[in-house]
Amino acid sequence: MEIGGDNMKDDNKKNKEALKKRLTPLQYKVTQENATEPPFANPYHDNDKEGIYVDVVSGEVLFTTNEQYDAGCGWPSFTKPVGEVKETFDTSHGMRRTEVRSKSADSHLGHVFDDGPEEKGGMRYCINSASLRFIPVDALEKEGYGEYKKHFK
Repeated sequence: MEIGGDNMKDDNKKNKEALKKRLTPLQYKVTQENATEPPFANPYHDNDKEGIYVDVVSGEVLFTTNEQYDAGCGWPSFTKPVGEVKETFDTSHGMRRTEVRSKSADSHLGHVFDDGPEEKGGMRYCINSASLRFIPVDALEKEGYGEYKKHFK
């Protein structure tokens, strides 16, 4: 007897269809099909407001602006995650790199490289804005993320 079988396939198809309705086409392509958004043409690469970034699919907390810096690459860059992420080996596009995915939703977020600021650990989490939802500090409580206010003055 096959575990899951057709019911599991139907559930996955329904979940994908629901996500397609909830997300923008770019958010869906990035998080579900491992696409990359264009550099510099995304909302968070130069964000200067304080707050947190959550997975656009699940709402799980990923990064704070305290770890964000301008790497000049055109995507939001962070020295480390504040939430849990998964890192997997990626050989797509003829490259060898480390992919970053959200832990619970398994959303594709971007990649991590070892060319970040040395004084902050040397890592650069290069993340697609399309995989993120930004929540400013003054909205943390209202959005249910009040516990993260401690990261800001």
